[in-house]
Amino acid sequence: MLDIKFVRENPDIVKENIKKKFQDDKLPLVDEAIALDAEARTIQQEADDLRAKKNQIAKQIGALMAQGKKDEAEVVKQEVAKNAARLSELEAKEPEVREKLKKIMLTIPNIIADDVPIGKDDSENVELERFGEPVVPEFEVPYHTDIMERLSGLDLDSARKVAGNGFYYLMGDIARLHSAIISYARDFMIDRGFIYCVPPFMIRGNVVDGVMSFAEMDAMMYKIEGEDLYLIGTSEHSMIGKFIDTMLSEETLPQTLTSYSPCFRKEKGAHGIEERGLYRIHQFEKQEMIVVCKPEESMDWFHKLWRNTVDLFRSMDIPVRTIECCSGDLADLKVKSYDVEAWSPRQKKYFEVGSCSNLGDAQARRLRIRVKGSDGNKYFAHTLNNTVVAPPRMLIAFLENNLNADGTVNIPTVLQPYMGGKTKLGE
Repeated sequence: MLDIKFVRENPDIVKENIKKKFQDDKLPLVDEAIALDAEARTIQQEADDLRAKKNQIAKQIGALMAQGKKDEAEVVKQEVAKNAARLSELEAKEPEVREKLKKIMLTIPNIIADDVPIGKDDSENVELERFGEPVVPEFEVPYHTDIMERLSGLDLDSARKVAGNGFYYLMGDIARLHSAIISYARDFMIDRGFIYCVPPFMIRGNVVDGVMSFAEMDAMMYKIEGEDLYLIGTSEHSMIGKFIDTMLSEETLPQTLTSYSPCFRKEKGAHGIEERGLYRIHQFEKQEMIVVCKPEESMDWFHKLWRNTVDLFRSMDIPVRTIECCSGDLADLKVKSYDVEAWSPRQKKYFEVGSCSNLGDAQARRLRIRVKGSDGNKYFAHTLNNTVVAPPRMLIAFLENNLNADGTVNIPTVLQPYMGGKTKLGE
């Protein structure tokens, strides 16, 4: 969420940013926000004036009564009653106006970084760099569900009976591999100085409002019926929510946390051949990383975060690339975002396995996460998040890139301690 003062003083910049995101239908919201802000400030000023006048008149009445001027005092009392009625009216109207303003401000997109490429959708995202050599083996690489089923590691039919489409049973060595990757990712991030955390898997509505837009919430999150609770779609939400309504000392920054959680998503609109199996599912597990830092440090942290994911995948011999999201593909809270994509030998192309985002002070402003500097000045923190690893999707990249012609799967050295010393699956 932008600062209303910034919108008031820079309407042209805000409108140009909306155009860069190809959301022209939101252009009128800028003028509406400015008008509502002016109305709210006018109401507040009049109310403050009436409160001050109330105190003055009270003294005046006391003086008149002391002088025995009861008739004059009664006239003044009538003025007090009139002012009280007006003040009551203003006090009822001000929160209504501010609530309308807030709803609009939650809809106006954050200002994107100057170097974000301009484009309408993900088809115009820009490849930045590749890490590792993509390989297409001479043998045919089966679909990932076939690989897992041959290793007795996947049962989709039973999952459909129990929970419906979009769920799965992982079994045996595949289930163990899944847990091994999560455990390795946890230790990988701890070794890089991040504090490990297991957060709540449900969050309240006010936290949801703070971490994402309504459109994202509607497309992603499951609501707990009859309660003010939502199942998290990513632990980033509860991790950033951990700092709601806090005043952080500048000396405690940056806060660098890595978290494990199950994730639950509606996945509205998922379709197509590559949406089958474990590509688009309603439940999965993930290791995440988040940073809360000073504004001047957020871009440095942004580049450190996405590089962590690249290094993790390369340690398991999986080729990856980074993609910069164009303006039209950025969620409204984001200043800048990179996707990390892994190579798929079967598809002969890359697919997304992680997303790194710098949200500037947008989340912190919504959640009221402030910092007190050594000079006593207070400001909003910057927040960032990035996927460390998210199996089962990551399993797809792992299995395809480590598959042998005989159907066995190599286990990279870094994972072998988590797999009881095994070097291959399917032997």
